[in-house]
Order: sequence, then structure tokens, then C-alpha cells
Amino acid sequence: MSRLPLALTCGDPAGVGPELIESWLRAHPALAATVVPIGPAKWIARLGQGQVVGPADYEARLGQPDTAGQLIALEAMELAARGTTGGRFSGVVTGPINKKGLADVGYTFPGQTEFFANRWGGAPVMAFAGGRLTVGLATWHIPLHTVATTLTSEDVRRTVLALITLRKKLGDDRPRIAVCGLNPHAGEGGLLGTEDDALIQPVVERLRAEGHDVSGPLPGDTVFHRHLQGEFDAVAAIYHDQGLAPLKTVDFSTAANLSLGLRHVRTSPDHGTAYDLAGQGTADRGSFDAAVRLAFALTA
Repeated sequence: MSRLPLALTCGDPAGVGPELIESWLRAHPALAATVVPIGPAKWIARLGQGQVVGPADYEARLGQPDTAGQLIALEAMELAARGTTGGRFSGVVTGPINKKGLADVGYTFPGQTEFFANRWGGAPVMAFAGGRLTVGLATWHIPLHTVATTLTSEDVRRTVLALITLRKKLGDDRPRIAVCGLNPHAGEGGLLGTEDDALIQPVVERLRAEGHDVSGPLPGDTVFHRHLQGEFDAVAAIYHDQGLAPLKTVDFSTAANLSLGLRHVRTSPDHGTAYDLAGQGTADRGSFDAAVRLAFALTA
């Protein structure tokens, strides 16, 4: 092969991750050699390819997570991370995990972004792309009431620069990045909060002075519409739901999660384990397809 394959981790084997991978392989038989699924032995045997993790006799009960399945999900992530740093894989597409279930077996990270940042190094930025919107998050898995005291100017700068790098890789010569305000109406000149003028505005001004096409802070209730209208190539949101509520409304089945700023590529579908759909053959594969497409594009 002219390129290293992508690792595809199963995620929680009781969720929809394994069947999404299996469905993708059936739909793209010519690309089978470009990926390496990682998961339980019986599932790998059914696929006819991949890397086994976990006990040989493990059988997932679809829709019913268990401790053994959490350990398999974690082992799959570990193998994918090691394989990428060791030159076996070009990048990783991760299946959805059960964060609470993993925490119960000793997993100490809020999500997979933080795990791969720990294993690979780098300053991570959680982002989403593949559909009509491209969104990066300055903060992500923290309680809403801590955002204003946790947010730093470096968080905003890192997010914008990561989005610029991403959009360039996806074909934009000079990406236009919008930065959301933290407060309603981007603070309304200080009447609704001072963080926008005191923290976010100086970052935007410095980035513009460096030659980047960056606008903000802009009201979060209008900036995504402007992005959809073609005014911007990406939006830097300040907190998790500010960015993901509009993105998932517009691109629920077409966008994927990306961990930017790391030494290697990691993408994933932007949904969870969907235990209620597992094994029914009704799970939408669109976001998984987007995750694979983006991983291929970013590792080309």
C-alpha cells in the first residue's frame, strides 16, 4: 500500500460502533485494506480482518454495557494510540464510548480527546467538520458555570489557529474565522459581561495583526447563520453547547469530531453509543462516514 491504514476502534462493543464499522466495510469493499478494525475477537472473526483486543470468548450484549466491554473499548484505544506513534497506523477513527462506564473501570479522562492528547502530546482542540458547518471549541467538557473563570486568551488563540490549519488542509487559501462572544450579544459593550471586551477582543486583534482573517467577538445567536450564508469558513465557539447545539441541528448526520492540535490525526462520529439502536440496523452511518473521510483527507 502507498499509505499506512487507519485504525478503527470499536468503542463500546455493546453500542453502535461495531455495526457502523461493519456497515462501512460492506459499503466500501475496495477500501478494506486501508483500515484496521480493532475490537473483540468474535467480531473481528466475523469481519475477516482486524486486531483483536479482550478475551477470546467475550460476546457483547447489544444495548447492555458491561465491565468487560469497557475494558475492551479502552484496550482498543490504547492499541490504536500506540500503533499510530509506532508507525503502524496513519491515524485513528474512534467508535463512541461510554464515559461513565469507562470511569467506573479507572479511566481518568473526560473524553477521548483528552486521552489521545495524553498519549500523543500536543495542545488539543475539539472541533467538528464534514458538513455545512466547521466549529471549534475553546473549552469543552467542563461545567457551564466554570467557563467564564476557566477560559483564557490562549484557549481562544489555540482554537482559532487550529481552525485555520484545518480549513487550509481542507482547501481554503485564507480561512475566515469567526469568534463567538461568551456573553449574550457579545457582552453588549460591557453591559452583559466584561469577558468579551477584556479577554476575547484582544486575542482577535492580535491575530488580525498577524495577518489572519479573524472576526469577533460576535454574538453567538447570529454567527452560525452568517457561517451558513458563506461569510465565514469556521466558527470558534467558547463553550461546548454554544458550538454543538447549532452544529448538531444542521449537521447531525454529516459532521464528525476531530481532535486538532495533536501529533496524529484522530476523528470520530459526533454521537454516542446509542444503546437503544444497537443491533437493530437503523443507526445512521453518516457521521461515521464523515469521520473516515476526514481522517483520510487529513492523513493524505
